[in-house]
Amino acid sequence: MDTKIGQVDVSRPMSNDVGAPPCSNSVAVVQNSVCPVSSDSTLGRHLARRLVQVGVSDVFSVPGDFNLTLLDHLIAEPALNVIGCCNELNAGYAADGYARAKGVGACVVTFTVGGLSVLNAIAGAYSENLPVICIVGGPNSNDYGTNRILHHTIGLPDFTQELRCFQTVTCFQ
Repeated sequence: MDTKIGQVDVSRPMSNDVGAPPCSNSVAVVQNSVCPVSSDSTLGRHLARRLVQVGVSDVFSVPGDFNLTLLDHLIAEPALNVIGCCNELNAGYAADGYARAKGVGACVVTFTVGGLSVLNAIAGAYSENLPVICIVGGPNSNDYGTNRILHHTIGLPDFTQELRCFQTVTCFQ
């Protein structure tokens, strides 16, 4: 079974879909391509393969409740080396430096507490037009709309506050 999946091309500029200024080469262009999808495919496996395909071999991460399953998939990808960092800001700056040296960098952090912590590094990479991919975990889809306050949040049942912060300093969210 085949399905259309976005292909990332970090060599071409793209525009921002949220009203911010156009990005130069700071984030990838999404193009259509056909990729085989098996019945055991997961988003985590797909992300791991796509990171490798765009040139990432090292991912800087801080484990947390909302990204552990993804980290398991990244660790299982033989072409990826997951590097644990002592905090999210360090992971973001490591991904920034990696992008400067290797062409594209990536970091993985957890929901809200991790995302807000990495934000300064991501904003810096954005201002320098560096291709840094920041993957932030999130609550389960069944938690949205429940009006529950979850841990790792700012104490509100609205889970979009972090997304709104990233919209001003990234090309795609």
